[in-house]
Amino acid sequence: MNGVIRDVIPLLRSELQRHRVAAQVDLAELLPPVLADRVQLQQVIINLVMNAVEAMGSIDDRPRQLVIRSRGAADEVIVTVRDAGVGIEPSAVDQLFSPFFTTKPGGMGMGLSISRSIIEAHGGRFWATPNADHGASFHFTLPALR
Repeated sequence: MNGVIRDVIPLLRSELQRHRVAAQVDLAELLPPVLADRVQLQQVIINLVMNAVEAMGSIDDRPRQLVIRSRGAADEVIVTVRDAGVGIEPSAVDQLFSPFFTTKPGGMGMGLSISRSIIEAHGGRFWATPNADHGASFHFTLPALR
């Protein structure tokens, strides 16, 4: 999983710089391997990062900070993408992953729905939480190979 994350960072670097977003990558050492389609996982991470960048687009009163974190737990790997953006309305949390639901002007409402489908097709879970301070965190798990 860490290799997938490391692969997408260079692809996103110019977009992060253009939007003045500082990215921090916090990867756990010695994660167990997962069995998943590498390109599909890259799509999920790219979608989450681009959503985070857009969520921070109007933020001028605090740093535009993005954190991509991996952790191992029991029999799974957990990935979190955390932003310091506008956050999630509590009333929208349940709808975020519905096809065609969007909170962005001009958004299609497909990215999170497709990302959740990819993760669930690989035996994982996908969810979002509002951050205590600012922004939101999107999390997914994938089962670890035994």
